[in-house]
Amino acid sequence: MSKSFTTITDDVAKGLGSMRKEIPETIQGFNALAKAALSPGVLSALDKELIALAIGVASRCDACIGFHVKALIRLGVSRAQLMETLAVCTYMGGGPTLMYAAEAVRAYEELNSEQPAPVSA
Repeated sequence: MSKSFTTITDDVAKGLGSMRKEIPETIQGFNALAKAALSPGVLSALDKELIALAIGVASRCDACIGFHVKALIRLGVSRAQLMETLAVCTYMGGGPTLMYAAEAVRAYEELNSEQPAPVSA
């Protein structure tokens, strides 16, 4: 059975929602850290999300791949930018990382197809 990154991110979001209610300080702290780390500075928000995706791929974290691919799509990542990032991941992580790089491509294709088509003028 093939993974669905929509299902993975939806399921994890539900668990995070429960955690937000039961350990709000922890989740608020994590969210503040994420916001600070991903805010544009010398590196753009897109560059920072590409780094986050690379770490998610190297860590073999399906939910990380799904959430960061969604963020990258919102930020307008090109397929070429995604592929170059995955090439560096593969170089640094070898065969196991290549397998998760392919999962990131699947996530991009699945989640990008869910975006509404741009309106032509």
